[in-house]
Amino acid sequence: MAVTIKDVAKAAAVSPATVSRVIADNPRISADTKKKVRETMKHMGYYPNFQARNLVIQKSQTIGVIMAESAMLAFQNPFFPEVLRGISSRAHESQFGLYLSTGATTEEIHEEVISMTQGKRVDGIILLYSRSGDKIMEYLYNSNIPFSVVGRPDVHTGLISYVDNDNVGIVEEVVNYLVSLGHQRIAYIGGELKYVASMDRLKGYKKALEKAAIGYDLDLIVNQSINAGVEGKSVRRLMQLDKPPTAIVTYDDLIAYELISYLQDMKIDVPGDVSVLSFNNHSLSAHLKPPLSTVDISIYELGLHAAELVLEKIKDKEAPIREITVPARLIERGSCRSL
Repeated sequence: MAVTIKDVAKAAAVSPATVSRVIADNPRISADTKKKVRETMKHMGYYPNFQARNLVIQKSQTIGVIMAESAMLAFQNPFFPEVLRGISSRAHESQFGLYLSTGATTEEIHEEVISMTQGKRVDGIILLYSRSGDKIMEYLYNSNIPFSVVGRPDVHTGLISYVDNDNVGIVEEVVNYLVSLGHQRIAYIGGELKYVASMDRLKGYKKALEKAAIGYDLDLIVNQSINAGVEGKSVRRLMQLDKPPTAIVTYDDLIAYELISYLQDMKIDVPGDVSVLSFNNHSLSAHLKPPLSTVDISIYELGLHAAELVLEKIKDKEAPIREITVPARLIERGSCRSL
């Protein structure tokens, strides 16, 4: 005979209403009670009929996850599987599933977001990016749909929940580190400046140079799409300057991998001739030759908190706006040296 809510309630020594609230992940139920009821459900083999329940409460128990690029391009970068791992972990705790955007263009993704929200296929949205003039973020804000952002929004300050690193501060730390090693000619290969993180990191780069009394040189700057990688001609241009850089900071480890490959083709040694330092601490970075110095930006935690923020809004639309800063740390390896 099938196990019922009443059976679970009796075994857990709680009321059937409490079991229902645990299934709904009601925030008023204590963590200890939730744990006890869920363990009882698992032990008894009780699986709630979420489809029937969702029809009654008009909820999908699903979070939409929106990437800035098509999924085909996005998953070429290890950042996205890792941030999704964090999102999935927190969503699973609340018994929510994920709905990933699949559009190939910005316009297709925009239409997909409208369709999934108006069609009530999702209860909330997580944007895995923040860029200026983004009509998807503007649509979500004006539609009063629960959503959170990975990255600092450049609009509606204080009115959108988001999680981010201190991108200005961490790049300042990176440049200060290189300056402490004796570097004065520090190049920066960054992402597209339509993205807020790219703008903030460039700001941190400029601030650090100014504090170190080093002039800002446009010849040492390259900005481009992260998914497009770094072009060989950009690397050659940097290294063929009258005063080439002695250190290069890149926006992402993937760019650093390509950069080091181009430098090797040019018979330029890392770190003997030029130091390289990057961001994201992908799993391969410790195993390069030389091992890559990089910044661990806590990608998993970014996803974890993004899910936490949107779930708060789904469960209570009056929940306060929150801004979470996740720590980042510089990892010194073998790709940088003192002059």
